[in-house]
Amino acid sequence: MAIPSPGYSITVRVEVPAAANATAALTTAVASTGGSLTALDVAESRTDRLVVDVTCDTMDEAHGHLITDAIAAIPGAVVRKVSDQTFLLHLGGKIEVNPKVPLKHRDDLSRAYTPGVARICRAIAEHSEDARRLTIKRNTVAVVTDGSAVLGLGNIGPLAALPVMEGKAALFKQFGAVDAWPVCLDTQDPDAIVDIVRAIAPVYGGINLEDISAPRCFEIEARLRDLLDIPVFHDDQHGTAIVVLAALKNALRVVDKSIEDVRIVVSGVGAAGHAIIRLLLTQGARDIVACGRTGAVHTGNEGMEPFRQWIADHTNSLQESGTLTDVLVGADVFVGVSAPDLLTGDHIATMAPHAIVFALANPVPEVDPITASKHAAVVATGRSDHPNQINNVLVFPGFFRGLLDAGVSDITDAMMVAAAAAIADTVEPGELNPSFIIPSVFDSSVAPAVAAAVCRVAGPA
Repeated sequence: MAIPSPGYSITVRVEVPAAANATAALTTAVASTGGSLTALDVAESRTDRLVVDVTCDTMDEAHGHLITDAIAAIPGAVVRKVSDQTFLLHLGGKIEVNPKVPLKHRDDLSRAYTPGVARICRAIAEHSEDARRLTIKRNTVAVVTDGSAVLGLGNIGPLAALPVMEGKAALFKQFGAVDAWPVCLDTQDPDAIVDIVRAIAPVYGGINLEDISAPRCFEIEARLRDLLDIPVFHDDQHGTAIVVLAALKNALRVVDKSIEDVRIVVSGVGAAGHAIIRLLLTQGARDIVACGRTGAVHTGNEGMEPFRQWIADHTNSLQESGTLTDVLVGADVFVGVSAPDLLTGDHIATMAPHAIVFALANPVPEVDPITASKHAAVVATGRSDHPNQINNVLVFPGFFRGLLDAGVSDITDAMMVAAAAAIADTVEPGELNPSFIIPSVFDSSVAPAVAAAVCRVAGPA
């Protein structure tokens, strides 16, 4: 069931008679239609009229129209304007470039630009490694997408993907002090993407691939890692895998089970599912069954692309077939990175006692978390309006901070495992419980801990 979200927050400016019950009528109108009132501000006041800004969270755009209609139906009310708070936040974009050095007089200009800058150019021409020390390269990441797999929206193209990449860049800066920039490419040809990223790479200290559909994302990442001398990280794969491993470490502590002994069912065999399975296997998981749209993946499936074949070869040792609900029976852990509303509470009830459910499809999870919590010991989602939000923002700012600080070009499983452990250990033993297995995305200690863990594994720059 959908619930009101700040992502659909609206402000309705309405003129109403200055009666004693004026604001009460507005509050009642919002509540009667299922909205969540967050603010009621008097913008203008006269002896006979009030102008009130009513701000509330809604479920979706249609729900916003329903609430507006309910307010307009109040006797004597006149709706002047409706503002969508999310659209207002995005006006003009979410990031900008600011100079780090003063440019107040001629001497500043002579050093920052011509003629002084020529000395820096010559130094880099003679010693290319100095670019990392003397330019933005030391702290800059390209957030690269082709817009082919954006959030739950699918193939919406590079221009429509730009707001997401801007948001990603803002999170890099806010949480990791990393300067990131969106690079949205108007091509979905893997060869062209590889050529373009290779050509722009001198500017950047790292490449974050984002929202590129599978299986092309695997090929693109692998080729770029071979070609470039800077780290290439596909966040939809590895960021998701790291944060899932971190959450699972703590969830298993809560239910007192071991990763070597539990049965894990993964729903979704795209980029995220593939990376999650790979990382869990490195940590000793022995009983994993993966499910795609047609059911359990096993070696008897025909016509599989190489990455799904890899999953078949390394999981489902008993060669089980059947649907997701078939193989979920008796499972200790469910990890969903797939599609909404695949499961019900009755399905979760078939899992083993003290089950763990990670329903991470966004914005609508594979199973309603409230319903799942009636049968599972630990429930997590990707949403911010439920406990245990498993979100990649816990990973990529600190992970790239560590990569840039260490000056490395390769990303290893050891780095990813160290990052997951750092995130998990941010939750103190005295804080750990079924509703708190993963730190808040606003916990300022997470990114430095992840960065330090990556640096320890990578070694000093």
